[in-house]
Amino acid sequence: MLFWSCQNVMAQVADGSSLGFVRLNHLALQVKDIPASRDFYRDVVGLKPVEVPDSLKAIRAWFDTGDGQMIHLLAGRNFEVVNDRNGGHFAMFVSSIAGAEKFLLSKKIKFHKQVRFDGVTQIYFADPDGYLIELNQKK
Repeated sequence: MLFWSCQNVMAQVADGSSLGFVRLNHLALQVKDIPASRDFYRDVVGLKPVEVPDSLKAIRAWFDTGDGQMIHLLAGRNFEVVNDRNGGHFAMFVSSIAGAEKFLLSKKIKFHKQVRFDGVTQIYFADPDGYLIELNQKK
C-alpha cells in the first residue's frame, strides 16, 4: 500500500495535478537572542544541535527533530510574539507527559496543563521568545 501511495504521489507531481507534498523539512522561528534560544532548545526541549556553517553561527541555530526534520532558529526577531494555546503553536510528542511535567517544574518553567476533548493530557509552555510549544504523550 505504501509503495502504491508513493507511486501515486510521484505520478501526480509529474503531471502537475498536485504540489507533491511528501513531509515537513523544517520549521523556522525568528528569535531575538540566538545563544539563549539555542540553549533553551538544546537544554530544555532536549533537541540535538545540527552543525551550522561557521559563517552562520552568529545568526542561526539548527536542531534535529528526527526523521530528517529540523527546527531552524533565525536571528533578527524585532516583533512581539503573542500566542495562546488556541492560536499559533507547534506540538511535539514526549515519551511521558508526567515526566515532562516534573522536568518543567524542576526547571521552574511556567506551563498550562489541560485534558483535551478526547481525554489526552496536554502541556503548553513558551520558549524565550514566546513561541508556544504543545506537548502530547506518544501512545
